[in-house]
Amino acid sequence: MKFHEGEVVADIGCGSGFISRKIAKKIGATGIVYGVDIQEEMLDLLAKRMAMFRIANVKPVLGTTTDPKLPPASCDTMIMVDVYHEFDQPYEMMRSMIAVLKPGGRIVFVEFRKEDPKLQIKEVHKMSEAQVRKEMAVQPELEFAEGIETLPRQHVLIFKKK
Repeated sequence: MKFHEGEVVADIGCGSGFISRKIAKKIGATGIVYGVDIQEEMLDLLAKRMAMFRIANVKPVLGTTTDPKLPPASCDTMIMVDVYHEFDQPYEMMRSMIAVLKPGGRIVFVEFRKEDPKLQIKEVHKMSEAQVRKEMAVQPELEFAEGIETLPRQHVLIFKKK
């Protein structure tokens, strides 16, 4: 993902912070990870786990189903790991996320490959690359930047804000 020192990253749907913790190490003490979730109990768990690992640059944020509740143009990267397909209001949430993204910033989708018939999870938890790209095509501020296919079961699709 090529995170850099001092980067500001939002982990949307952070849960207990598995991804937030990994990113926090890569961006260093001068970077910030906003761990965004819509469930307060997950944010409580996130805070507890970050304290346990002595990680101080992860900040819990209670978002909503339509808004990550972050300052405008504050994030270099926003990442969603197996999260986007769960959104109740994906269009509205993406509009809010784009507003939070700095110009040139990136939105990263990590989703289970719908194209893989051997992947034994429910279809509703999979997305094809074409599906993600089609859904993002309605967002004029975003352009597809790259796809990374190094993970065994998931796509990594990166869009940049123009």
